[in-house]
Amino acid sequence: MSFSVLTIVRNRTAHLENLIEGVRRSARKPDEIVIIDMSDEPIDLDHDPLVRTQRLVCEGLPLAKARNMAARCARSERLVFLDVDCIPMRECLGLLDQAVEAQDGLVCAEVRYLGPGDASGAWSEERLLDKGRPHPVRPFPEQGIEVVDNPGLFWSLAFAIRRATFFRLGGFDEAFEGYGAEDTDFGFAAKAAGLPLLFLGGAIACHQHHETFDPPVQHLTDIVRNAQRFRRKWSEWPMSGWLEEFRRMGLIDWSEESIAIRRAATPDEYEAARILR
Repeated sequence: MSFSVLTIVRNRTAHLENLIEGVRRSARKPDEIVIIDMSDEPIDLDHDPLVRTQRLVCEGLPLAKARNMAARCARSERLVFLDVDCIPMRECLGLLDQAVEAQDGLVCAEVRYLGPGDASGAWSEERLLDKGRPHPVRPFPEQGIEVVDNPGLFWSLAFAIRRATFFRLGGFDEAFEGYGAEDTDFGFAAKAAGLPLLFLGGAIACHQHHETFDPPVQHLTDIVRNAQRFRRKWSEWPMSGWLEEFRRMGLIDWSEESIAIRRAATPDEYEAARILR
């Protein structure tokens, strides 16, 4: 077998269908698409011989647990993880698989962010690439591979890794519960194990629009709890930009050594943090 595409979903069936369509249009197709379904109601997809779905009934967003479950279910020796919001462009999957076959590393694809409606209806790759905007602090080479020294720049939106290497690292740390820091922790674990973080030029996935918050006030409790665990494990704070915003808003007390929630965000603060991207 060559490679497996892995994704996890919670109540975003339309986004998942676009992801699957992107895989179908890929120049190099995987042997399987493994979907871990955390939705409130089981997803209902047309039968596709590539798709294998496993249910994970849960509360909240056990992201680390779901990704590890996907990796255990995979039958291939190389794994491509895609966030359910990501649509791989035609060359993305093949380039990721080729790169991770050639070099044992943590290989990230470039993700470009779409606006509302950009992926609606009968989308084309040309339209998505025209509309998509790059991440402001994660520049990618146009072609080839760039070694990245900062493990905090790893993202779980679109990346490839050898299956044996994933389990050698221990997978994602399931002690990180809910939203925040589990992917940064994985990047730090890779660096500690001597596994290079690689940004791959030309491998592009487009991130579908959804409502979100900046800072993510809806995940305040998870973020604080996971930040505490990360600090104990790596002796530094993750997600410092979000934590600084929470402190500015008066939601947390945060010092070099400790962090604590003072209060939840108000309805007005929720509305102020709400953004579309």
